Amino acid sequence: MPHHPPANQTGYQDLSSAPLIQVKALGYQIETAEQPLVILADLNMTISAGESVAIVGPSGAGKSTLLALLAGLDVPTQGTLMWQGAPFSQLNEDDRAAIRARDVGFVFQSFQLLPELTALENVLLPLELQGDPEAESKAQHWLNQVGLESRLHHHPQVLSGGEQQRVAIARAFATTPKVLFADEPTGNLDSDNGQHVADLLFQLNQESGATLILVTHDLTLAQRCQRIFWLRHGRLEEAHA
Repeated sequence: MPHHPPANQTGYQDLSSAPLIQVKALGYQIETAEQPLVILADLNMTISAGESVAIVGPSGAGKSTLLALLAGLDVPTQGTLMWQGAPFSQLNEDDRAAIRARDVGFVFQSFQLLPELTALENVLLPLELQGDPEAESKAQHWLNQVGLESRLHHHPQVLSGGEQQRVAIARAFATTPKVLFADEPTGNLDSDNGQHVADLLFQLNQESGATLILVTHDLTLAQRCQRIFWLRHGRLEEAHA
């Protein structure tokens, strides 16, 4: 089982009444020889449990950087990031990783499947790392959910792009995450496969209650979310109908 840091050591608690994620004056910059390169500046956002949220903007706007900060894969250089009312970005990497292992799922544009493992083994892996005694039945269930019950023992290289992304979605949902981060989840797919993958994401989001936070340049996909944030020139603004 992953280490679950006690609240009195890390400040992390399960406070169901608090927003799932709260960002306050968040900034991220890279030090260069000449002067700091500002990637993100003074970002503010609040995301509640169960919401679907899109972050859109032009290439190079910092969308993937923001996603990495929200997931604790990187830490901001300014501001604060709270998870369920407690500091998250101030935790050390081991404690952030423990929270990710328990509460977070990822779907990437490039699928990030391990080529030497079958579809079933790819979905099994995070469950086995958690020590889940029902890992195999859960992995099969989620592959069935995404329509791949006949492809369990196929390796990624013999699956289509759409099938590989569906394996990635099954893997992300198998650990029953509180939040699912999706980075351009349909970016490498044709329109039909992209539509199917998008349908799956929103269907599973609604059925599981997991919060869905996706980065996309596809406005049609973004408009399926309950809320849309625009990221331009390193600054964030919520779109209102």
